[in-house]
Amino acid sequence: MKDGGRSSHWAPLPRQPRFPPPPAACRPSPFAAQVIKIEPLGGDPIRTWRELDVDGTSPWFRSVGRNKRSVALNLKSERARELVRQLAVDSDVLIENFKPGTMEKWGLGPDELKKANPGLVYTRISGYGQTGPLASKPGFASACEAFGGFRHVNGFADRPSVRPNLSMGDTLAGLHAALGATLALLGRERGRAAGGGRGMGDVVDVAIYEAVFNLMEGVVPEYDRKRVIRQPSGSSLTGIAPTNTYLCSDGKHVVVGGNGDSIFKRLMTAIGRPELGDDPRMADNLGRVTHSGELDQAIGAWTAKTPSRDVQAVLDAAGVPCGQIYSVEDMFNDDHYKAREMFERVRVPVRNRGTGATFPRGCRDRDAGSNSSQSVTRTLTCIRPYRACPTCVDASSHPRPHFPHVLRLTCHLTGAWR
Repeated sequence: MKDGGRSSHWAPLPRQPRFPPPPAACRPSPFAAQVIKIEPLGGDPIRTWRELDVDGTSPWFRSVGRNKRSVALNLKSERARELVRQLAVDSDVLIENFKPGTMEKWGLGPDELKKANPGLVYTRISGYGQTGPLASKPGFASACEAFGGFRHVNGFADRPSVRPNLSMGDTLAGLHAALGATLALLGRERGRAAGGGRGMGDVVDVAIYEAVFNLMEGVVPEYDRKRVIRQPSGSSLTGIAPTNTYLCSDGKHVVVGGNGDSIFKRLMTAIGRPELGDDPRMADNLGRVTHSGELDQAIGAWTAKTPSRDVQAVLDAAGVPCGQIYSVEDMFNDDHYKAREMFERVRVPVRNRGTGATFPRGCRDRDAGSNSSQSVTRTLTCIRPYRACPTCVDASSHPRPHFPHVLRLTCHLTGAWR
């Protein structure tokens, strides 16, 4: 993203310990955007969550913090807030996820910052949005996944709702924020090209529960038109058959999707049950849903005596969608993941020495090619062994704003000088 020949500046302002800004700001960073991350004093808590490297930094943080420059500020200090104002003057996008009203209380709301930078795209992430009766309610991904409807349909009808072992709501909100900011930048540039005083930056309001709600596909119109409340359905999908998870003879599971009319026939032939493919009761999806138990039993009986790799090979040959359920170890060993360059090996500083680490590559310009020095440089920008700068820890200690120094240096906060 370019603006007047310069790289776009994205400034995420996350409060602790909420998560959406990292995935939001990760998306543009491989494409030459300069991302400056403002952390609380002592650093982002994610730096020390879950598994830790020998220097006390989590691989998780090194992944979500990639391609970003960091500085820690005490935003309760007026001097630190002045630094943020200076940062906003030269930024294209600001991302924040404080409780609604906090930024205005500090004099850092969109109305204030846009006085000096009318083109600033001000992106806000909160649990329930900036307006409405729940705007001031605290909102973490777990609660917002429940409020957004996802937890109701996920799991099994006879058990409590199931949570995926990921921060799904946060990541979805981050993706919505990245998309919203990108569309706002596009609108701004089109406005500037049109002239006539156009080209102002927008305010992007992202609610975690709304990002989750956007997954609900047919749940809303089905209730609106038929008053049908979709219930959890385990590993199947309500109203579509056959599509389910099946156990194989080697103890592994595969997911099979045979719900298209012609695909269903090929599936039944592949598992040695062609008579079911020709059965008029199964000619369309409605009939297959009615007899889904019978179909699941037939498919499950075949997979139960077949190793997962053979199940995959047979169904691949028949043109039936099928996928083994992968662990992260399976992903690392898979040739397709390798061919698509889904992982990138980089060097990170650990106790003043470089050591290897693997991160998900994510989106980037694949046309650049795997041997492109430009693409490698982009990936390494956040993990070069920059020398830490203690003077950036608390801007309130500076006699004057220290913004030029922040732009030049990535501050790698560790326990050594918190």
